[in-house]
Amino acid sequence: MKVVITGGTGFIGFRLARRLLERGQLTGPSGAPEAIDEMVLFDTAPAPADLSTAGVRVRVVTGDMADRATVAGLVDRDDISVFHLASVVSGGGEKDFDLAMGVNLYGGLHLFEALRARGGAPRLVFASSIAVFGGGAMAPVVDDFAKQTPQTTYGMTKAVGELMVNDYTRKGFLDGRAARLPTVIIRPGKPNAAASSFASAVFREPLMGRDYAAPVTPETAMAVLGARAAVDGLIHLHEVDGGDLGEDRAVQFPSLTLNVQEMVYALYRVAGDRPLGQVSFEPDPFVVDICSTWPRDARGTRAEALGFPQDADIDAIVGQFIEDYVDAPAAAPTGEGT
Repeated sequence: MKVVITGGTGFIGFRLARRLLERGQLTGPSGAPEAIDEMVLFDTAPAPADLSTAGVRVRVVTGDMADRATVAGLVDRDDISVFHLASVVSGGGEKDFDLAMGVNLYGGLHLFEALRARGGAPRLVFASSIAVFGGGAMAPVVDDFAKQTPQTTYGMTKAVGELMVNDYTRKGFLDGRAARLPTVIIRPGKPNAAASSFASAVFREPLMGRDYAAPVTPETAMAVLGARAAVDGLIHLHEVDGGDLGEDRAVQFPSLTLNVQEMVYALYRVAGDRPLGQVSFEPDPFVVDICSTWPRDARGTRAEALGFPQDADIDAIVGQFIEDYVDAPAAAPTGEGT
């Protein structure tokens, strides 16, 4: 079978690609395990490293999600699964509405229609976000069934994507699943345009020996998920029987909630005697305003019942980043795509 990962050269997409190649198979449209013999990483940037693997044709295709013909060209087999991660992120979407609509909304629609045209109800995993929640009436703790009132263009496009997953699945056009992700940490390499990028930078920059000024207050709290658990969770969601998901195909991933000061404490606790850059706080109203619209705490009760992987604690996430990107950086390319 063929696997397509949009946003495939980025942080999570590239890690997911490597993990799938290690796994070697997925449940195909037939409902049975099928060997992966082709993989396409679609993104705006080239891959950070070679993924050549015996028996699997791996290609990187660069292009624009907003281009219908390009997206349709990715879906050229019936025996296919797609992980749709490509997106204009929160801060970028607030600064460029048209770009967010073109990539997130219309690009997603192009992909859904390409899958619909193939027939056979291929599996699609769509990366959504807890940014689908927001507003003054938002509960202190959101769960799988909280009302969605997003306060960013990014969150709105993710909410629309979840509804499209549900309806295209209901119509039998595809077998869709939406991964409602918290902020995934710790991202290596350069920061991206996400308002939440500070949640990675507060660990990454000091560990790389650089000082970092967080654009939020120490009390800013958010739900986070480690990169390893996120990747394994995306694969787990692909493999879950559709009957166990029912009519609502969106699953809120398990997360940890902590504020930035607690993140800093964890950094120093896990780093031990390592030399570190200093962390300071210089709140940016643009970032603070966006973060204030997000849930401070989330509960993934469906994911827990379905056996999704969970992080033990924030110390474990920091330790994984040190192992993957600080102590063995050559073995773990960063990925700078979508």
